Amino acid sequence: MLAEADRRWLDDSAELLDSGNALASEVVPRLAGAGLFGLGVPRDLGGQGGDVRDAVEAIATVAGYSLAAAFTFWGQRAFIEYLLQSPNAGLRERWLPGLLNGSQAGATGLSNAMKYLGGIESLQITATPEGEGWRLDGVVPWCTNLRPQGFAAAVAVQRAKGGAPLVAVLTAGQLGVTRSDDLDLIALRGSNTASLHIEGARLEAAEVIHEEANRFLPAIRPDFLGLQCGLSIGLARAALATAAERSGAGRAVLEGPIAAQQERLAATVDALYEGLADRRFRTQPEALFRARLALADIAQGAVQLELQASGGRGYHRDQPLTFARRWREAAFIPIVTPSVVQLQGELAKRAAQQAAAAASAP
Repeated sequence: MLAEADRRWLDDSAELLDSGNALASEVVPRLAGAGLFGLGVPRDLGGQGGDVRDAVEAIATVAGYSLAAAFTFWGQRAFIEYLLQSPNAGLRERWLPGLLNGSQAGATGLSNAMKYLGGIESLQITATPEGEGWRLDGVVPWCTNLRPQGFAAAVAVQRAKGGAPLVAVLTAGQLGVTRSDDLDLIALRGSNTASLHIEGARLEAAEVIHEEANRFLPAIRPDFLGLQCGLSIGLARAALATAAERSGAGRAVLEGPIAAQQERLAATVDALYEGLADRRFRTQPEALFRARLALADIAQGAVQLELQASGGRGYHRDQPLTFARRWREAAFIPIVTPSVVQLQGELAKRAAQQAAAAASAP
């Protein structure tokens, strides 16, 4: 999937991508050159064919080297997926070639929308009718892959005068759209993560991904979350491989826990891929939420096992070990939207609703 040169670049660049943005502009072109953005994209649209599972596996592969690069990959590939599932063929024809060849960055500004879908918060961008289009005002507090060289970002918008919210595209340089400086993160600093401030931006019908966000978001959520799961999968695989390699004198003690986590990871990934393949997650989102929670838990446990296997060496800055970076990367997995807490809350709410319905049934 990755040529040796690409693996070496990711391996050599991982620390710099985590700690700063000096190499941030190189990530999208590098991944595009490896052909990764076309995985799961139909051949007649310029991709390599396959399905979304191929893209998840590619994100996982990159995450094994650098979570910052994989997070950028996720943003780009999620935006591509929005266009693939959009009824707006003109929008797809305009943006997809540049997204696939890496000349264009795609950002998924739908974290707020996924919280809205779960009833956690309201949409933060408002559309006011203005002529044949709309005036947009609001904010996207957190958005990844906002390359200063140019980007297109997907956002969900609430109509000021009622009606179904919509999903649309905003672009770099667009009048009324301002990108903040990169957010001051403790890790993943090379992912071009910033916020967008929108004041009086113009939206035309040609820039609408879908007219009904309430229909589009549940349909896209399995792929949004499935692609995101690639982050946990890749991080867990890498940490467990390092733990197995470095267990040394503790091998007899750690061999069992490492093998158990590897088996649990493989089983969870198989279940995830089955659900993505047969599309059951569209009607059974609870199963998808549980898979995401399980993978987050496995990633946390894998990094702990890497620390235990590394021993005191893992705490030395002068040792050529990956633990410190993976520890910071792992701290991100539980909070990326939808966060572990949000998913647990959503599952609890659904369970309560089902219990109430069962209690009221004759």
